[in-house]
Amino acid sequence: MSSQIDAAVRHAVAPASPARFARAPWLLIGAVFIVAILLRQVVPLNTDVSWLLVVGERMLDGQQLYRDIIEINPPMAAFAYLPGVALGRALHVDARHVIDAQLLLLALASLLATWRIIRLSPASAEVDWGPFAIWAAAVVTILPMHVFGQREHIATLTFLPGLAVYALRSQRVPVPAWAVIVAGIGVGITLAFKPFFTFPAAFCILAGALRSRAWLQLLAPENIIAGVIVAVVSLGTYLLYPEYFTVTYPLVRDTYLSWSMSPSVIFLNAATLLFVVALASVALTRRSGRLDGLLLVMVLASIGFAISFYLQRRGWPYHSYPMVALAMLTMGYALLTAADSGSRLRRTGATSTLILVAAFALGLQWFNARIHVGPLPEVLAKLKPHPRLLVLSGEAAIGHPLVRDLGGTWVSRQENLWIREFVRLTRERTSVDAAADARLNGYLALERDWLIEDFRKLPPDLVLVDNLRNGWGDWARADAELQQLLRPYRLIETVEGIDILERTE
Repeated sequence: MSSQIDAAVRHAVAPASPARFARAPWLLIGAVFIVAILLRQVVPLNTDVSWLLVVGERMLDGQQLYRDIIEINPPMAAFAYLPGVALGRALHVDARHVIDAQLLLLALASLLATWRIIRLSPASAEVDWGPFAIWAAAVVTILPMHVFGQREHIATLTFLPGLAVYALRSQRVPVPAWAVIVAGIGVGITLAFKPFFTFPAAFCILAGALRSRAWLQLLAPENIIAGVIVAVVSLGTYLLYPEYFTVTYPLVRDTYLSWSMSPSVIFLNAATLLFVVALASVALTRRSGRLDGLLLVMVLASIGFAISFYLQRRGWPYHSYPMVALAMLTMGYALLTAADSGSRLRRTGATSTLILVAAFALGLQWFNARIHVGPLPEVLAKLKPHPRLLVLSGEAAIGHPLVRDLGGTWVSRQENLWIREFVRLTRERTSVDAAADARLNGYLALERDWLIEDFRKLPPDLVLVDNLRNGWGDWARADAELQQLLRPYRLIETVEGIDILERTE
């Protein structure tokens, strides 16, 4: 009896087993997802995501993309949200909530698949994955802030399992069929969004072949699957949406793609700073100079996404999300799991924590930038329930997600009058010859015709005229046909330089 009591006491006072402590990371990851869910209730819906939900709703109503709906991006942009829009309509739930739920589930699935693939490496058994897993969850769910749900956010999530497979390939570790399929589909989806995303995939594939000295890896099955997906999407676009090549792409080529932001905007920003800090962290923690397979592909992927960000020549936060996310993941991995035991940063946990917290705070600020429209939503909400809304402006953030918040109907076939805005920028920042100038005038006339046709087809209840940017009020008053269409409207109020016109007839 005495021996049984002694055994019970020893069991009670013995240190907790590692298995019991292993629950803590899962609980903290759950807390990260709870915070991410709460943020979706307070952070406004992204402008472009809001517009693409409108696009999806119109497509379900039978309208034709690039005919009845003018979208600057290839069809993949619209189709990425179409299942969520359809599910929202079936459930009688606002599609924004369905998209939020789908993205959080995709984030969870991506992290779980990536973790399971990484664990196939023999070296992973020596790594304490808990802190890094918590960090990774925060990077893909909380860090995006206002760019949550953007195509770049989706593309990053679908790319991660492929990144893990590339790491295994570089170590000559066998990859099971399920991981090959998940990686191939994920990378294929990423590449289908933008051709710029070819760089990170290509860098990782080439590095794996070089490091393992197996050139046949260039034809690994996940690469073939990804290539087939890109080919199918491209062929489908050509066959099903010829107007993208005959109408939309020439517009984009001659306006949007013809100019660039200044080098200071493109390169001197928070995204570049975070990227540099991440690479510096790797250098300081890997004194031996050799990177393990996962750290190698993470560094190369962040560099590849950085190239894609800079080549887009805009410096916009959402374009930088894949670059920043991979840089942050790389930094977290270097500081939390992969540092050399003798490195100064590894020995100084407080320094590592300070670097990570500061970087994350800067990233939150960078990705939460948005256009301020003041009390405009509150003013419009008092005028008319569920209004038909038209905005005369080149700034998309005025109308989106405003029209969704009001439960209204968007009148224009465009997200905003982007052609006039891009033509202005093209003329300001490039040299335009007579032939190019004639094409630009033709595009302006085409957009004007679209606007008038949309106005007549579905007369708006409210018209917002942006006088703060590029003189839209003067432009409308100078056009006799637009003036005639605006005659039944009266000025209600001007908010933040935006005239609110209400229909009186």
